Amino acid sequence: MSGPHAIDVVIPTAGRDSLAALLQALVAGHAAERLGGRVIVVADRRSIDATKLRTLGAEVLQGPGRGPAAARNAGWRAAGAEWVAFLDDDVVPEPDWAQQLLEDIGSLSASVAGSQGVVRVPLPPDRPPTDWERNVAGLERARWATADMAYRRAALAAVGGFDERFERAYREDADLGLRLVRAGWRIERGRRTVAHPVRAADPWVSVRLQAGNADDVLMRALHRPDWRAAAGAPPGRLRRHLITVAAGAGAITAAASGRRRLALAGGLGWAAGTGELAWARIAPGPRTIPEVLKMISTSAALPPAAAWHFARGLARRRRLLADTGRAPRPTVAPRDPPRETARTHERSRERRRPPAERPDAVLLDRDGTLIVDVPYNGDPARVEAVRGARAALDRLRAVGLPLGVISNQSGVARGLIAAEDVARVNRRVEELLGPLGPWAVCPHGPEEGCECRKPAPGLVLEAAAQLGVAPERCAVIGDIGADIDAARAAGARGVLVPTPRTRREEVAAASEVAYDLEAAVELLIGEAA
Repeated sequence: MSGPHAIDVVIPTAGRDSLAALLQALVAGHAAERLGGRVIVVADRRSIDATKLRTLGAEVLQGPGRGPAAARNAGWRAAGAEWVAFLDDDVVPEPDWAQQLLEDIGSLSASVAGSQGVVRVPLPPDRPPTDWERNVAGLERARWATADMAYRRAALAAVGGFDERFERAYREDADLGLRLVRAGWRIERGRRTVAHPVRAADPWVSVRLQAGNADDVLMRALHRPDWRAAAGAPPGRLRRHLITVAAGAGAITAAASGRRRLALAGGLGWAAGTGELAWARIAPGPRTIPEVLKMISTSAALPPAAAWHFARGLARRRRLLADTGRAPRPTVAPRDPPRETARTHERSRERRRPPAERPDAVLLDRDGTLIVDVPYNGDPARVEAVRGARAALDRLRAVGLPLGVISNQSGVARGLIAAEDVARVNRRVEELLGPLGPWAVCPHGPEEGCECRKPAPGLVLEAAAQLGVAPERCAVIGDIGADIDAARAAGARGVLVPTPRTRREEVAAASEVAYDLEAAVELLIGEAA
């Protein structure tokens, strides 16, 4: 299947037991076959059993471990299809979910960025729902919830994907939806359905959920005070919580200073606020004794927890707004993106499993892999290491793997930089990242037909010879298809680390894909799925 009817499914997970039921439902519904794509599980914890997930039909990608926004980014950037369907790991698709998804997106115009599925939360038929059950049921009304959300890959690239400054599964979906809508895209509702069972939770889950108030501070800063109306989010109770906390704090302060009347007034204000909150949670529920006691005790803790996280959000707002490394970086989508072919997707489904045996040497591309890509750069002052590069290389050094660098530098042939400039930049790279072994550099242009310029195997063969390692015992890490093609031509193992300039057909054709350089290293040394 090709074009808009090819869909990859991305599921970020921290290892919930419910993931198995989701994957079994996808297998039973023949989702991968019907969608013409892949099921990619982004494992965001190293303890996740990848072997078990593969037996359930999923490809496993090691996540960055920075929360669901970063995990979803890892997933869609590794996906090769034109559409990416995100599912939470605690939903269960209906048997015809895949076919309904195809129908949902089949008639969408090019101006539509995404299609939202229907989330159904089963509630007890014989009694009113508890406070926690009502909380989960709110997903049925949530706008743009990634419990079941399909996005056009070009739209995600256009706005830079999910904002990784949202580290919790709370507002990252609303933030993405707002950015897409304000960029001129539309998001439609579909008819496909997933069930979202209410999982068991301890009595204090509602208190922990107040951490979302910190995310709301960031939402206000990014999307103006009216963001709730634009995102269809309920108004919340933060203002009442702050008043309740102020009354309680005033009562304690007044009592400490001997001002009894003021202390009494503050205490009554605190009691009224806490009582109103408790009743608002008790009244629509089953009103059993355990539920009532739980609502009373947690209602006393909710306002202080909300105020604390709100203050925490205010304190970190300036740092987060300045953190461009984790803010979305829009990329320019091609005006007429190449359509995926059935052959491309067949290859993507047949990706080989990572070899269990560790390579004897690792060769790395320079620009875009080790350092931020600055075209034809001859100035050492402009060299900036890719985030996590030093730590990744130190991991390789720690296990005794020799390193080398293979780099195309056609700027020399074009007269834009001199060979001496390349050498100066390379020295600066080693100052930042440590010794890197032999440097194999091709100074030729693409029209010269040399045997060293990637995707030809010459650089891989040269670096392997200098290291005294057989090419087939080497692994190559790069950010574009030419790096992987050069590895393949030399008989080496290739791992692709996609960046915004990586074309999706290059991702689809790569045998192994890792989210970032650190994940690629873990893949090679056998510590990741």
